[in-house]
Amino acid sequence: MKEIPEPYVKANQTGIVLFVILTAVFNQPYILLALWIIQVLGLLTGKNAFVLLAKPFLRVQGKPTQALELQRFNNVLAVLFLTLSLLFFALQLPVFGYIFAAMLFLAAFVALCGYCIGCTVYFQYKQFKARRRIHS
Repeated sequence: MKEIPEPYVKANQTGIVLFVILTAVFNQPYILLALWIIQVLGLLTGKNAFVLLAKPFLRVQGKPTQALELQRFNNVLAVLFLTLSLLFFALQLPVFGYIFAAMLFLAAFVALCGYCIGCTVYFQYKQFKARRRIHS
């Protein structure tokens, strides 16, 4: 199973937090579009712009790692929330756009503080699949 050094994960989370804050401060959903592009490219290529920018400054030797599968799941959730946020902005429903952006912000911020909401959702999803397999 492939692993990702935790400092890389935190670099991405920090980028998400900063971009959502900038979106709110400047009232510019286009900043979320840039974040969406960064996250989608990360999903498609495995290369994240935030990680690439931070990499020269990060020490990963001996640091904890996280499973690539889990990080991809979290990245999919981020893209989902960003997509919904951007969709609501496009539909001229900015309150809902900001609600989904705030939910993403909260998930990334709490993850930076040590609790991964996406990881909990992933665990519950895996448990659900395992229970369905046992009962079918």
